[in-house]
Amino acid sequence: MLQALTLRGVRVPDDIAIVGCDNIGFASSAAIPLTSVRQPAHQIGSTAATMLLEVIANPPGSAVRHVTLEPELVVRRSTVA
Repeated sequence: MLQALTLRGVRVPDDIAIVGCDNIGFASSAAIPLTSVRQPAHQIGSTAATMLLEVIANPPGSAVRHVTLEPELVVRRSTVA
């Protein structure tokens, strides 16, 4: 998206802001570093494994926990503060 916009003369972030997802390796090294939402991948995996073990250990019909994990906004030059 960033490259396509730039090739068409659209100025990032002056004309449009772009935010990516999952903070991929490319995000910080792009021609215009990409603001991104970082997911806590390790924490997601660890929590999922713990919850799976809890489901296995408890009888069917037991209450299941709901967990919300906080993402982090990594602000770079593709957005304007």
